[in-house]
Amino acid sequence: MLGQHPIREQIRLENVLTALGNSIRLAIVRILDEEGERSCGTVGASLGIEISKSTLTHHWRVLRDSGVIWQRPAGRENLLSLRREDLAIRFPGLLEAVLRADPPTELTVSRSGRGNQ
Repeated sequence: MLGQHPIREQIRLENVLTALGNSIRLAIVRILDEEGERSCGTVGASLGIEISKSTLTHHWRVLRDSGVIWQRPAGRENLLSLRREDLAIRFPGLLEAVLRADPPTELTVSRSGRGNQ
């Protein structure tokens, strides 16, 4: 079962910034920004690095619980999409500023599997 998505009014700036402060999660958000709604498997494959399912699940949870993404079941998969409207209302310009601030960097995965942080 999927966790709870915070309602718009419950989205907190510090949680959003924490979620976006990790290179893997930022790469996930960039993929969703460029490609729109995608399955978890498609997004994971688009990262271009080997990463365990449990680690990806952790990243989905952080992004979902912080209010950055929607995660919804669709058959045997879960689909991810950005909560662009909610973020724009709560924190105008934040998502665009973060996405445009720096060009994407190459992801690296440490031996712990957590990626560069």
